Amino acid sequence: MAIDYEYIRNVGIGAAYGSAKILCDHLGNLDRIEKKGPGDLVTSADLASEKQIMDTIHARFPDHDFLAEESGETHRNISECCWIIDPLDGTTNYAHQVPLFAISIAFAVSGETQVGIVLNPVTGELFTAIRGKGATLNGRPIRTSSCPKLSDALLVTGFPYNAKQNIKPYMTRFERCLNASIGVRRLGSAALDLCFVACGRFDGFWEENLKPWDTAAGDLIAKEAGARVTDFTGNEYTVDKNEILATNGHIHDNMCAILQHMRCYEIVCQK
Repeated sequence: MAIDYEYIRNVGIGAAYGSAKILCDHLGNLDRIEKKGPGDLVTSADLASEKQIMDTIHARFPDHDFLAEESGETHRNISECCWIIDPLDGTTNYAHQVPLFAISIAFAVSGETQVGIVLNPVTGELFTAIRGKGATLNGRPIRTSSCPKLSDALLVTGFPYNAKQNIKPYMTRFERCLNASIGVRRLGSAALDLCFVACGRFDGFWEENLKPWDTAAGDLIAKEAGARVTDFTGNEYTVDKNEILATNGHIHDNMCAILQHMRCYEIVCQK
């Protein structure tokens, strides 16, 4: 099956910009904010954004499947082509009018992501990638940083919505990474975290308990920009895994050592 990935990317970009208008129109003017779980918000903008994206794509590819955050798994098993969609990554930021949120759209064939699109509607920064063709920011090629040492690295992370149920492991990892690096940030959007590693703003990113729609597009963008993306043990990352570590490559082994040390600590504590 021959697939025009340039066309796929352009359709995805069009859907992202349509979604961006909806999010900007609703920003600061929300009529509904609900909780899906502790700390896990959903707004009327999430729902409207997702519907617009899916309608736009479905009009051009009626036989493609979707995996989307708000509507869940809508696989119909009629196509090996699947769009993986997060209509608003960073909902908590969005609900508080913090301009760090994104639309994340990925296109996968037989489970392998081929196209990634991440758009920040406020800044207008559009990150895209096609497998094997590199990554871009607003049309310009991007690469990861050249920072050679973890002690000079700026890192970014996030915490799962249920972190408060057992917060110590997350805070201990945070402390160890903070002590080992020049600093750690938390933006609140995994899609942007991965893209910021891709363009060299951050040297490394780690997080746990993310969903495929959180990482599918950003993972490809980071890899196409030269990032090394694995789980905490250094094995290749796939979107169904519970852990993600993305770095510029130079600091990767040291980051793995820190994060694996914490896993050994947790196993000992559980015995």
